This record gives sequence, structure tokens and C-alpha cells, in this order.
Amino acid sequence: MTSQVLVPVNRTIKKNKDEEAEGFTLKAGMKNTKVRGPPSANAFKERPAKPTSFRKFYERGDFPIQLEHDTKGNKIAWKVEIEKLDFHHYLPLFFDGLCEVTHPYEFFSRQGVHDMLEHGSHKVLPVIPQLIIPIKNALNTRKKSSVCTSLKILQHLVISANCIGEALVPYYRQILPILNIFKNKNINKGDGIDYSQQRRENVGDLIQETLEAFETHGGPDAFINIKYMVPTYESCVNN
Repeated sequence: MTSQVLVPVNRTIKKNKDEEAEGFTLKAGMKNTKVRGPPSANAFKERPAKPTSFRKFYERGDFPIQLEHDTKGNKIAWKVEIEKLDFHHYLPLFFDGLCEVTHPYEFFSRQGVHDMLEHGSHKVLPVIPQLIIPIKNALNTRKKSSVCTSLKILQHLVISANCIGEALVPYYRQILPILNIFKNKNINKGDGIDYSQQRRENVGDLIQETLEAFETHGGPDAFINIKYMVPTYESCVNN
């Protein structure tokens, strides 16, 4: 009889890779299943801005403004007295331009708003309801430049005339959600120097300043409404 020699056979066992499954599903409880994490909410992701009416009106030459250069830099030369402008027509259009981030639209919209708030403050209060949607749109872009500009405008708006702070209280639900998202978005450089604070471009600091201005000038109901929309806000008046 011939003896048979047994040759060992290498058998490699393939390990099944864990399959991914959505959480809280039947598949998630099965063996060799890896639960996929939740998707990113992209709360800080920039949103594209829609074409603004301000740009269309500017390109058609419908605004009584032109660019003027002097030793201090650029400024707006108004072709008519600001006090004689129809604020119901022009002020919402300039606020609509706060979404713009390119020159000259960004400069004219921002400076135009400041000029109208400064020289025509007595005509601003009746226009407040028309300004809410443009402000909300500018904040919703989540672009740092647009958010910072809008916050500075809001601070100027609140102090531009009496009763404007109180008139804004019913619209906190439209304005404050974005402020709640970015409230703690501060730059921490340790011992380094944060030059954005000097330029007033630190979003977290600007939001705190804006909320304090809202509370200071918003009347007795301001704080409770701010606290409802921004739970981490602490009163600067009661403390």
C-alpha cells in the first residue's frame, strides 16, 4: 500500500466588513453593523445670496447718489437732501443691499443706510416693518462680512430714534435665531493679538453688543423676549 501524504491547505477566513446603517433602524441592531453618525447640520456654512433689488436699482441709476473721493477716503455724495427722500421707498432698498459683498454695491448700501439713519432718523420708525426681511436675509447668508455689517447696522438702528428699540421687539423671532447660532463664535488666540476686535469684526462680541443694545432700548419686554430666543443671554440691565 502506498501511503498518502496530506498537504496542509491554508484557508484564509475573510472577515466581513461592518455594514453601515442609519441609526434607530432595524438594520442598526443586527450583527456586524456599524451605525452611521448623524450628518453635519452645516449651521455655520455660508448660504449664497439671491440677486438683490439694490443692485438692480443701482445699475439702472435710480439712486440719487454718486461716489466722492476725499482725503479721508470714499463717501457718498447725495444729489438731494436726505431728509427729503421717500424713506418708505429708499431705506428698504438700501437694507436689501446688506447681502452684497462686492464693490461698489457693498459700500453704497452700507454707507447709504448709515447716512439715512443719521440724517433722517425721524422718518425711520414707520418703515421698521419693511426692514425686517432684508435684515433677516443678510443674516441668513451666514457670511462673516454680511453678518458683521448687519449687526453694526442694527446697533445704529436701535439708537437712531426713540421707540425704535421697542418697535423691534415683535420681530425678534425673525432676527435673533442667527444671533443665537453665532453668539459663542469667538476667536480665542490665547496670548496672541486678535486684530478683528480692533476692527469690530469679531462676530461673538458684536452679537453681545447688539443684544445689550436691544435690551437697553427695547423697553420692559425686551429681556424676556431675548432670553426666549437666545437662552444663554444674561441681562446687562438687571445685573
